[in-house]
Amino acid sequence: MDERDGTNDSTPDGEPAPTAGAEPTGEGAATPAAGRATTHRDRAAVRDWKDAVTPRSALLCVGVFLLMLAFALSYMGALHHPKPHHIDLAVAAPSRSAGPLLAQLNGLPGEPVEARAVSDAATARRQVTTRDADGALVVTPAASGGGTARLIVASAAGPSMSQALERVMTAVAPRAGLRLSVTDVKPLPADDFEELSSFYLVVAWSVGGYLVASMLGVSAGTRPANLRRAFIRLLAMAVYSIAAGVGGAIVVGPVLHALPATVGQLWWIGALLVFSAAAFTMAMQVLAGVIGIGIAIAVFVVLGNPSSGGVFPWPMLPAFWRAIGPWIGTGAATQTVRNVSYFDSHHITAHLLVICGYLVFGVLVALLVPGLKARRPRRVGSPAHLAAEA
Repeated sequence: MDERDGTNDSTPDGEPAPTAGAEPTGEGAATPAAGRATTHRDRAAVRDWKDAVTPRSALLCVGVFLLMLAFALSYMGALHHPKPHHIDLAVAAPSRSAGPLLAQLNGLPGEPVEARAVSDAATARRQVTTRDADGALVVTPAASGGGTARLIVASAAGPSMSQALERVMTAVAPRAGLRLSVTDVKPLPADDFEELSSFYLVVAWSVGGYLVASMLGVSAGTRPANLRRAFIRLLAMAVYSIAAGVGGAIVVGPVLHALPATVGQLWWIGALLVFSAAAFTMAMQVLAGVIGIGIAIAVFVVLGNPSSGGVFPWPMLPAFWRAIGPWIGTGAATQTVRNVSYFDSHHITAHLLVICGYLVFGVLVALLVPGLKARRPRRVGSPAHLAAEA
């Protein structure tokens, strides 16, 4: 009981009565200040999420996810079940037996070979060594019927294809009354197991090409500010390409002895391929910004590597990859390195033209795209760069 006014300052339970203006306390009652702090934290968390994962970043993540799925589909689709299809086979046989034999070979289920007649055994062998044919069959009839058949292969063109051709002929020869023997006119050296050195050398060069263009784009802006800076960037990539070509040729030659070609024979192929991949990647960045890097990876890695003929030669690949392989720089370069190393540089002109096509396209787009001069170089992370790329 208050001695001054006779009022009681306690509750019926004996607890002190709350004073005027006091806020409720206890486990179930949050103070307004605590509520405001919680709301502030929630809003800060939402802002952090929005800053960390912008709509553009989310879209790029979706793109990376799709690129990953495409990678898996392309590699496994091309390489999980290789089987021969239209292996080019030159057949030298007497005229009276050539027709039925060709009909038998070309009528095999799945069309593993595409047999055609040539004039004589020397022509058949020469076509294998010059890459005009994937294999050759030389038939020598016996007076009493039947005869012998000599299968000529070149494992340097791809061991899996030579082995597939041998399996096909091993099954066909007895039905044709022929005794089969096999001659490998271009065997692989022990240091180039499964003829993979050409492929991995080309992969290294390709990766170096699109990575150097990507790094320049990330560090200095995907679109050069003006024509002069675009030219300087191309010049820098050209110098890098020459060094990369020499470096790869030294590694595969004097260091590892994996290919019989000399450094002088290989370095210019590498320089051409690296600059081609770099120029194409730069062009894609000029056209599509950072997304252009993904486009270049899709072309050279997702599509180019499994269709290159490096792991399995083109006649061993499914139709889609067999069709696109010769038109991608990775495949063209793999065949060029292989033919320079083992086949005296036969049949490389068309492949070099494909590589040059990517190079010319990249240079022209990088230098001539409208509006190139109006763009300023931006650093990744700067407000101007983020606003332009949003």
